[in-house]
Amino acid sequence: MRALETPRRAGTRWIVPAGLGLAALLLFGADRVLPGDAGSPGPRPFGPSRTVTSRRGVVSSAEIGASRAGAAVLADGGNAVDAAVATAFALAVTYPQAGNLAGGGFAVGRTRDGELFALDFRETAPAGTWERTFLLPDGSPRGNTSRQGGLSVATPGTVRGLEELHRRLGRLSWARLVAPSVGLARDGFRVPEPMRADLAQQAARLRTSLETRRIFFRGGEPVPAGELLVQPELAGSLEAIARGGADAFHRGAMARLVAEHVRATGGVLTEEDLASYRPVWRPPLVVDFDRWRLVTMPPPSAGGVVLMSILGQLAAAPVDLRRLDEAGRVHLVAEAMKRAFADRNEYVGDPDCVSMPLAALLAPARLAALGASLRLDRATPSAAIRAGAVPREGNQTTHFSVATADGEAVAVTYTLNDAFGNGDVVPAVGVLLNNEMDDFATQPGRPNLYGLIQGTANAVRAGARPVSSICPTVVFENGQPRFVLGSPGGSTIPSTVLEVFLRVGPLGQSLPEAVAAPRFHHQHLPDRLDVERDAWPAAVLEELRKRGDDVRTNRWGRIGLVHAISFERDGTLLGVADPRGYGRAVSVEELRGASRP
Repeated sequence: MRALETPRRAGTRWIVPAGLGLAALLLFGADRVLPGDAGSPGPRPFGPSRTVTSRRGVVSSAEIGASRAGAAVLADGGNAVDAAVATAFALAVTYPQAGNLAGGGFAVGRTRDGELFALDFRETAPAGTWERTFLLPDGSPRGNTSRQGGLSVATPGTVRGLEELHRRLGRLSWARLVAPSVGLARDGFRVPEPMRADLAQQAARLRTSLETRRIFFRGGEPVPAGELLVQPELAGSLEAIARGGADAFHRGAMARLVAEHVRATGGVLTEEDLASYRPVWRPPLVVDFDRWRLVTMPPPSAGGVVLMSILGQLAAAPVDLRRLDEAGRVHLVAEAMKRAFADRNEYVGDPDCVSMPLAALLAPARLAALGASLRLDRATPSAAIRAGAVPREGNQTTHFSVATADGEAVAVTYTLNDAFGNGDVVPAVGVLLNNEMDDFATQPGRPNLYGLIQGTANAVRAGARPVSSICPTVVFENGQPRFVLGSPGGSTIPSTVLEVFLRVGPLGQSLPEAVAAPRFHHQHLPDRLDVERDAWPAAVLEELRKRGDDVRTNRWGRIGLVHAISFERDGTLLGVADPRGYGRAVSVEELRGASRP
């Protein structure tokens, strides 16, 4: 495998060891199972994963209309990148919780010829921001301005990023890829009940925007489930993008309307910020793990760094995890998570703006030392590991996966940050704005509104990209593509990807089993072990508490929302949608009526 040529910008300072050379079965033996998998007792609150098989191509996303848009592109002769672009635009219409035109994200993949790529289209801080943008003169927070209002809006990267992905790797015409989203916005789609529920949950915040209230509410209440939601302003914007490419969004009338609205609501985004935005091709982050190779995003996405650290520590732990019970395995993995997230917060930033000692942090000797410090009998207090904590990240990201039978694979995770971004729709444009500025450390070195102490590597800097935990991942086995996955969930993303990989990779579980299994998460501070609600046997949770783990139910009740595809050994593709959400995987055959859901 080889990576596409990815020129680095001046100022990049990171090196990552590509090969850990670890024995995967030292982590979890095939004769034993991870907590909550098909072989262990306990409740199953989410039900089975939704699956589809194909011998041609599959798209798995958070919303069935978007998955169908991508599968239709594959049926028309498009490649996996074409399908990814069409899916992303469709989600901007049908999944406003996170699908977007005014957000940003990351894409990782493999071409039919075996080349690997990673594209960073993360949002950037407008030129008018600086380190103390969100602080009052006395150093206290400037209210909730990093999450609400125009000041929360970072320079969007999605449209320019999708265009760059298509320019370099696409096959069909740009207009063909945008067309499905135009139709969905112009003709409408039926609102699913979970979307209505999400609108209700965010109603107090969303109703403060007149345009958002007009589009998504009826008499002050969320648009009812089953109603046809038509978005003519968004359709007009998408038609302009189909004709004029990304310039239609980043320059001219649309850019002017976006910038004027952001400034009118207290922000500093300008037309020049939009016009000057550029996505960045980066060398993929590669983790070799016995016969497995994980290809994921490098910084400013920190998810891959966390993943590498955890795997390295577990391999060096002073105990064979195959001999541990469920509580012991969860406890030990959580101990490794603490140490990995402590490093993530203090050191990771935008590689074009700060120097990061990743080679030293991920050196085998250091990971071995961290692994040796993992205690099985008692939880290590997070305060004893390192001061600091992970900045709050929005949970409403979305991930989708695309794969074709000839070995192409694309994993894309993109976001507005919070659910529905900052909650404000730009009049006459129809797009929801992001609140990605909240992903920066808005108070470096001081407790923020959540009591978290953050370092300066992720401080607000004009033009910088905020750190994210996003890690879209393609996994190879013995050099061949094996599965494609990713998840939303803020800081829980690398935990989710790690747990699914260990199950379907070294353990050999099926992808549907791995995706449906219960999950857990520890992010160093706050010092708590989050578990999914009603998903774990009481005896396991009690044993974890005896070891000193502060077990808490994740406040959303779930951790992650995986949309994944596996390359099966019989040559078929298996698309999987997480039962925690309402997404679907769609195959080319299903779209043509050759198979049924």
